[in-house]
Order: sequence, then C-alpha cells, then structure tokens
Amino acid sequence: MDYRNGNYSAFYVAEPFNQNNLGANSTPDFCYYNMLRMWKGKDSQFPFIDSHMKNYNVRDGSDWELTLKPRLHERLRKSKNIVLFLSDATKNSRALNEEITYGVNHCHLPIIVVYPDYRDYRDIVNNGYFTQAATSLWSRLPVLRDSMDLIASVHVPLNKGCIERALSAREYTVQADPRAGKYIVQ
Repeated sequence: MDYRNGNYSAFYVAEPFNQNNLGANSTPDFCYYNMLRMWKGKDSQFPFIDSHMKNYNVRDGSDWELTLKPRLHERLRKSKNIVLFLSDATKNSRALNEEITYGVNHCHLPIIVVYPDYRDYRDIVNNGYFTQAATSLWSRLPVLRDSMDLIASVHVPLNKGCIERALSAREYTVQADPRAGKYIVQ
C-alpha cells in the first residue's frame, strides 16, 4: 500500500505540450503550482508535500498512454488530496479530466480548489452561497463540476493563509474520509 501523504497539484497545461524552452512554465496555472513550491522552499513548515516529486519527472513529449497517464496515477495513489488551480486561464484537457476522474473515482481524494483570480473568500462565497463568478469556473471543467457531489471539495482564494489552513486541515485528506460536500476556508 502506498504512503499517502502528498498533495497532488492539478493545473491546466496546453496540449499538445509546448516544446519551447519555457514549456509548462509559460502556463499561468503552472506558475501558481510553482508558487506553492516556492512557499515550501522558503518555509519548510509550509504544509505542502509535492506528489509530483514522488516519482520520475516526465518530459513534454512523453507518450500519454505509456508514460504520462501511469505516472499521474502513481502520484495520485501516493496523495492525500488534490490541489486544483481553477482560473480564467484553465481549460478542459485530457490530463485534467484524467487527474480528476482517477483521483475522485479510484483514489477518493478530496479536492482543494484554489481560485488564483480571487484573493478573498468573499469572492467565492457571498451570504452562504457560491458566487456566480466561482460557479462559472466549474463549467470550465465539467468533470470537476460533476464530481463535487461525490467528494469533499474545499474552496479557497489564492491567499497563502487560506491555502495553508486547507492543506493543514486533516478533514480534507483521504485518511479522514470526509463527507462529500462543498466547504470554504476563510
């Protein structure tokens, strides 16, 4: 059995993968993932354990069925939750569909949805209801929208404190077997 202590980061990267020197680094959602890594590098107590570092890295030109998909599955099996960056730049993609589908249906991972376009939780929830701006982003990833009733999903703005609280909360890990529903961290 895999040791499930990692945070699996899911983010949009254009397909086919860009072969230029910047590759995924030129994609906005990937930059937010790198920001988590930077916070961890600056503060070893920051509660982010990068599941992408748990097996071999892949190259942009790797074969989907033979290399990319099996590595995604291995990383997800070693994770306690998914950290999904959902922004105006996010597009539906084969990789995101696979990550969410496998992570939810096979690994039963809760999802921490980070909204990079928002800095305050009130941009996501107002008077106890999710804002139209937030829910419209869910339609960018139908697999996410359709999976949110199956698992716990916690929604946070791009705010280090909110993200830190979500990552630290045991109730948003597969080990806690959280009740399905939509939650907010302030």
